[in-house]
Amino acid sequence: MTSIETTGRSVEEALESALRELGVSEDDVIVEVIEEPSRGFLGIIGSKDARIRVTLKKDKAELAYEFLTGLLHRMDLHGVVESRGQGDTRLLTVDGEDLGVLIGRHGQTLKHLEFLTNVVSSRGIGNIKRIFVDVAGYRKRKEKILEDLARNAARRVERTGRSTTLRPMEARDRRIVHLALQKNGRVTTHSEGDEPFRRVVISPRKNAGAVSRQR
Repeated sequence: MTSIETTGRSVEEALESALRELGVSEDDVIVEVIEEPSRGFLGIIGSKDARIRVTLKKDKAELAYEFLTGLLHRMDLHGVVESRGQGDTRLLTVDGEDLGVLIGRHGQTLKHLEFLTNVVSSRGIGNIKRIFVDVAGYRKRKEKILEDLARNAARRVERTGRSTTLRPMEARDRRIVHLALQKNGRVTTHSEGDEPFRRVVISPRKNAGAVSRQR
């Protein structure tokens, strides 16, 4: 990480000098006060300036990457972490052997791992708002399963003319179902119920102009 030391008659003055030199704002740095200012005798003799060390925070994606690679090392797991994406989101994939411990039952461990990764990355700088984590392609496989589930349910609705309600799902999984059927002109989808029992309902489309509601 980039660090510089600056001095000033006060900590604030030293910080302003450091921020100008780095070309960043106070939110982008970590400030360590090395020495407080002192006025000395009669405010003149023996007076000392404040001395601080200012360290530029790491990028959010970099912090997330380091967290995951460090976790693999501490758990003695062999895997490769890759970061993909642009804009305000990133996808970090972890591929390797025997990574099931990072996925857990029904992906619950992976869900918590993703949460912790976002907590760690929030200490960094940059415009990234959300980081997604996938381990051994688990989320990609799950997405395919949910898409197949949605299309099979839609075919059943088309055949019977009756609505069907899917099992409770978290928001991310419901979104996959909605997106899988949004171009299907014969059915509509909406979510109903309260978390964590919120479900997707697939119904016959009564009006060709109707629009699927995604929540």
